[in-house]
Amino acid sequence: MGTSSLTYENGSLNLNAFELLVRAVADLHNSGVSVVLVSSGAIAAGMSRLGIEKRPKAIPLKQAAAAVGQPLLMHLYEKLFAEYGKTVAQILLTREDLALRNRYVNAQNTFITLLNENVIPIVNENDTVAIEELKFGDNDSLSAQVAALCEADLLIIFSDVEGLFTADPRQDKEAKLISEVTSLTDELWEKASGAGSKRGTGGMYTKLLAADIATKTGIAVIIAHAKEQKRLKEILDGLSIGTFFYPNKESLRGKSRWVAFGACSSGTIVIDGGAKEALLNEGKSLLSSGIIEVKGEFNKGDVVDIEDLEGQIIARGQARYSAGELNQIQGLSSFEATKLLGKEVNTVVHRNDLVLFRRD
Repeated sequence: MGTSSLTYENGSLNLNAFELLVRAVADLHNSGVSVVLVSSGAIAAGMSRLGIEKRPKAIPLKQAAAAVGQPLLMHLYEKLFAEYGKTVAQILLTREDLALRNRYVNAQNTFITLLNENVIPIVNENDTVAIEELKFGDNDSLSAQVAALCEADLLIIFSDVEGLFTADPRQDKEAKLISEVTSLTDELWEKASGAGSKRGTGGMYTKLLAADIATKTGIAVIIAHAKEQKRLKEILDGLSIGTFFYPNKESLRGKSRWVAFGACSSGTIVIDGGAKEALLNEGKSLLSSGIIEVKGEFNKGDVVDIEDLEGQIIARGQARYSAGELNQIQGLSSFEATKLLGKEVNTVVHRNDLVLFRRD
């Protein structure tokens, strides 16, 4: 649930919107469905309490607003959910919490335990401490990451628009709602627009990014207007509302989800045409002989992007050697690399630690 759907134009919290949301979620929970709520609104709540009219650009002021607003937000949720006999938990995440494998697994275990205990986790980005380099950027992306983390069946993104349209409905009266999306084409990306509210951070483009992450991990996605939240159970029963994104048939599972979307890339390995063919179409691992260039500084075990000669990222994986070592052995055969480094060199990125982003 985005900020613009939970606040008024003046930035104050929309209590009626919160009550409708909580009632719908609580009723869905009563039906036996496990629910995780990713909620914006902390910064907006803090802005209102501090008397700030425009969303601050300076990170310290954003952090201050979030620090003031997050307790207000959770107090409201706890009070409303308690009226329906529901127990909630607060989970604040930063990008770094998912970037490191051990912290990713720990976060996953926390969600699983809470859901097993019949608790409704309420998630937000930890804006009080997050720096720009380690931010999700918007709660659309955060919701997709959390959905993948929890191995959810469905991600519903409530917005201030009815769904994905053939054009921006705010500018084109002829724009028509797209009810179903089987794949995210270049044309759909071009139709996506920027942020539509001064209180929010994302427009349709960020929602497509979220849909891309979720569908690639086998999760269906619905983008619908926030006014439809009262029909949440009907939506899960199959009522056609908003835009439905079908999950990919070949979806990422387990560690591959973390490699593809959880981990932050620490560098880039540029490969030649032969190595590209081996990765994309022959199911092989990356060898030192196919490396053309190494960008950035990274250590053994770090996740790196794999780029072709045209500059396209075709894969991502865990490197078995540091950037310094790869700079020495790039273009060499495994035999030559072993001799140069004085230790056995087999694969640079093993097939089991590799996620493909495209196929030829």
